Amino acid sequence: MKYALPALEYSFGALEPYIDAQTMELHYTKHHRAYIDKLNVALEKHPALAEMAVGTLLADLNKLEIDDAIRTAIKNHGGGHWNHSFFWSIMGPKKEPDQKLAEEIVQTFGSVEEFKKKFTEAALTRFGSGWAWLVRHQDNGLEICSTANQDCPLSSGHTPLIALDLWEHAYYLKYQNRRAEYIDAWWNILKLI
Repeated sequence: MKYALPALEYSFGALEPYIDAQTMELHYTKHHRAYIDKLNVALEKHPALAEMAVGTLLADLNKLEIDDAIRTAIKNHGGGHWNHSFFWSIMGPKKEPDQKLAEEIVQTFGSVEEFKKKFTEAALTRFGSGWAWLVRHQDNGLEICSTANQDCPLSSGHTPLIALDLWEHAYYLKYQNRRAEYIDAWWNILKLI
């Protein structure tokens, strides 16, 4: 099985003015595509692995009996593919609030506003490239965390609920080095809350 770009549910320009069309097109067609292409190449000699869903590969990453080079390729390129696919799916031009998730956020963090503040802080303090996440633990609790590079919470046994791409390629054309402005704008296109 060859991994492929998932279809976007919206056009490249649909997230304007918060994320510009040029950034979306480059991010999706160049950066995301590169992760997929490199994952496909890495798994050419491992057909059994290539048949697995990328989320399963990441969730089982530490249990798979594979050499370190393949594990690293799955972590980096498989993580890049899964993380981006998830990221595209939770954004959109129209809000589709998840009331149950909002209620859990209020129970855990005190309010949606407090959650946004803590999530933004996690995003701002991620050094270098990576992601900010809201995840569900195996015990069903919620946690805000961040990961470096293309590391995916699935590999730690967590279920991602919200993700924000903090790599500069996600925002540099419009926001240059102003990560805080990008994060603030992103809340407008997160569909869930």
